[in-house]
Amino acid sequence: YLATNQGVVGSIPASRTKKRQASELKSSEAFSFPGFDEPWPDQAPICVKIGLMSKAFTKESDGDDDEDVAALPPLPAGGKNYITPQGYQRIKDELLDLIDNERPKVVEIVHWAASNGDRSENGDYLYGKKRLREIDRRIRFLTKRLEIAEVVDPGVHAGSDQVFFGATVSYVDDEGVERTITIMGIDEADSAQNQVSWIAPVSRALLKARVGDEVALPTPAGVRMLEILDVSYPQPTTRS
Repeated sequence: YLATNQGVVGSIPASRTKKRQASELKSSEAFSFPGFDEPWPDQAPICVKIGLMSKAFTKESDGDDDEDVAALPPLPAGGKNYITPQGYQRIKDELLDLIDNERPKVVEIVHWAASNGDRSENGDYLYGKKRLREIDRRIRFLTKRLEIAEVVDPGVHAGSDQVFFGATVSYVDDEGVERTITIMGIDEADSAQNQVSWIAPVSRALLKARVGDEVALPTPAGVRMLEILDVSYPQPTTRS
């Protein structure tokens, strides 16, 4: 087909193409957070190190790692793996501690145990090798999560009454039950702290709404209405 200013000759008319593009844009915006396209400054240096780590701890089969990923809720098509600066830092700290501290200690124990004779009945050696596999598996998993992480600072919305990623939202349902949750990334949300993944149904129902709005939350028992009572954000994180 020949592209022209009037459209595509022999293909979809320009007017219909624009409508389709607008529809696709609207769909993609449902899971986007304007203003967060720039990478977090701390991501650049760690990404370089991550690239080296990926090669250093690669094995023939990553089946075990896939099990870890499968335990996490899947991202929406075209969605990004949003995470707060604090959540990103926690994952990075754990990863670097495994590489710089825990793994070298276990390697040293394995080498020591291997020098003590028959490895088939050597408890220190067998346990050390098992622990080393667990550490390497965890390193690969954390590396993959950091590689796809999209750091978002909720503090940029401090003072806003609209719900975005990182918001702490208080709402009341149609039965009068009040609840307060914080919308977080899938790699950091802790239900014990009333933190909910941003792709959870309740989060998706609340996102983009404002204080005073009522939103519909589909549940297995039917649709429930939630009224937003309050929205708050932490102060912006200082970028170094």
